[in-house]
Amino acid sequence: MKRLAILGAGGHGKVVSEAAILAGYDEIVFFDAVWAERKHHMGFEVVGDDFAIIGGKIAFDAAIIALGDNWLRAHWSAQFEQHGIVQTRVVHPSAVISRSAVIGQGTVVLAGAIVNASASVGDGCILNIASTVDHDCIIGNFAHIAPGANISGEVIIGAQCLIGVGAAVRPSMSIGVGVTVGAGSVVVRSIPDGQTVIGNPARVLDR
Repeated sequence: MKRLAILGAGGHGKVVSEAAILAGYDEIVFFDAVWAERKHHMGFEVVGDDFAIIGGKIAFDAAIIALGDNWLRAHWSAQFEQHGIVQTRVVHPSAVISRSAVIGQGTVVLAGAIVNASASVGDGCILNIASTVDHDCIIGNFAHIAPGANISGEVIIGAQCLIGVGAAVRPSMSIGVGVTVGAGSVVVRSIPDGQTVIGNPARVLDR
């Protein structure tokens, strides 16, 4: 029996748990700060708070972080590494991943996502439902490619970026670290670190 520990008993945890069962896990145990008030999630047990997963008292065969916030995934990934917990990958059976693509540890690839030839996806990423990553892309650690977002070929996306729902990035663009691309935006120019862009064509959001 393969038992998967999931850190995060929220909405993203629901999606990850269903993908994990379809991918061959037999049992899920959740860890979340809500443990004191809620003991079950999606029909599985919430067995401890978020620190219990690194406490070593509850057995599991593999672990994954199912938190939608990029910064939190990075934070908890560092905690996992410090405590010797190796993260697995969860790939929905309907996802299509090229045999020449590389998928990092702790990354989740959800239903209908496509990763094409020679693409490299970092650790702790979310490739959400029906997102596409075309050939020779490089996706940095803890990035989130949201539902229906399309990344064209040879794009570089920095760590902890969020590419919003239905956004599109034209070929050969470079998107810096910590960038947010708004839902439905179309990126036609490279974007430096830390910017938020919206619109078609995508422009820096005037704060």
